[in-house]
Amino acid sequence: MTTYLLAGGGTAGHVNPLLAVADALRAQDPGAEVLVLGTREGLEARLVPERGYELLFVDKVPFPRRPDSAAAAFPVRFPRAVNQVRSHIATRGVDVVVGFGGYASAPAYLAARRARVPFVVHEANARPGLANVLGARTAAAVGVAFDGTPLKRSRVVGMPLRREIVELDRAARRTEAAAHFGLAPDRPVLLVFGGSLGAQRLNEAFGEGHGAAWRDVLAAGWQLLHVTGERSTLTDPGEPGYAVRRYVDRMDLAFAVADLIVSRAGAATVSEIGALGIPAVYVPYAVGNGEQALNASSAVRAGAAILIADADFTADRVRSDIVPLLADESRRAAMTAAAASVGTRNGTENVIALIDMALGR
Repeated sequence: MTTYLLAGGGTAGHVNPLLAVADALRAQDPGAEVLVLGTREGLEARLVPERGYELLFVDKVPFPRRPDSAAAAFPVRFPRAVNQVRSHIATRGVDVVVGFGGYASAPAYLAARRARVPFVVHEANARPGLANVLGARTAAAVGVAFDGTPLKRSRVVGMPLRREIVELDRAARRTEAAAHFGLAPDRPVLLVFGGSLGAQRLNEAFGEGHGAAWRDVLAAGWQLLHVTGERSTLTDPGEPGYAVRRYVDRMDLAFAVADLIVSRAGAATVSEIGALGIPAVYVPYAVGNGEQALNASSAVRAGAAILIADADFTADRVRSDIVPLLADESRRAAMTAAAASVGTRNGTENVIALIDMALGR
């Protein structure tokens, strides 16, 4: 029996690909033991047990980025975290460690190396996190979601995706999806969304004020599915063909009905849109270290997507750049074809191939 230890967490961007791989490992080898390593503070503390996996804990020890009390405590706290993982590896007979970034991964990589257990690194973002940069140097295998990600000895494997996305037949589900949102299945749909919390910049451009661009989208003969985010105060004008939702728990249906997407450029979002072959306009979130723009760059280079900077995204920019695209069927068709060259639905299988390689299979 093989025992796998999957390390990662903190955010959905780390937890969701981890769970996709965990599910596939369990399906491939029902006799295997699949364990997850995480912190008590991250999303994994809730999501992992809900999915039926045992969660082993490690202390959350951020790498110091400034001289403060946390930096002073790091030389004591980090070795303690490494020893916690080494204890898990020894007592549970772990055969291989797979890290997805986040606070749990750095001590997991070092503990695995010291225990002479092979480990695999997967990086979801085009700009890798520090834990994966360090882990990639001595990993048995390194996989990245996006071409151009600067990690040593890495290969592009794509993103492990949710099963409902991998198995989605958009054409077969379109009528059901349109009915779910109160839209007509025979008219094209522009999907606008900014993640679970929404994106104020997108909401202002499409849905607020007298100059809001939703009117222009409808005037172009399109429908608009606008997911505003749970915290949004945007009001629904009640116009036929303009579906406003604060939150959508069936993004598979939203993708099934979408003919063009305007969204942020988180790693999972870009990977799912690319895997489904949907042309997109990405408006990268401006806060952070610029990773969202990098996430979208391979799709933009391939011609599958357009990028508009957050600071430039206004209702007027929608009218000048996006509304003409709605009328240009040949250009959208070329973007759809290009998406097939950068997107993949096989990310989970590709990561498992790296794990098998690390195990010498």
